[in-house]
Amino acid sequence: MHAAALCVELHIPGARSLKDKRAAIKPIVEGSRRRFGVAAAEVGKQDRRQAAELAFAAVSSTAGHVEEVLASVERFVWSFPEVEVLSCERHWWGV
Repeated sequence: MHAAALCVELHIPGARSLKDKRAAIKPIVEGSRRRFGVAAAEVGKQDRRQAAELAFAAVSSTAGHVEEVLASVERFVWSFPEVEVLSCERHWWGV
């Protein structure tokens, strides 16, 4: 079994309120769940209107498949023009 998490730090320059922020990140979180079958959540900076930390997790029998899925998720996040990606990190757990 192989498992990994992708942690993404975002800047949302157009967010004037927490409601604007949620509107910007909701399609990313829900879209990644639906399209790639990953677990996804906002995991940090919930109280800051122009910053967000998102995490995505995938589990598979092969490390290659997990890497493919998380690479697709990362490209998906980068495709949203209303957010700026500040950093991306992968954390692996494997047996």
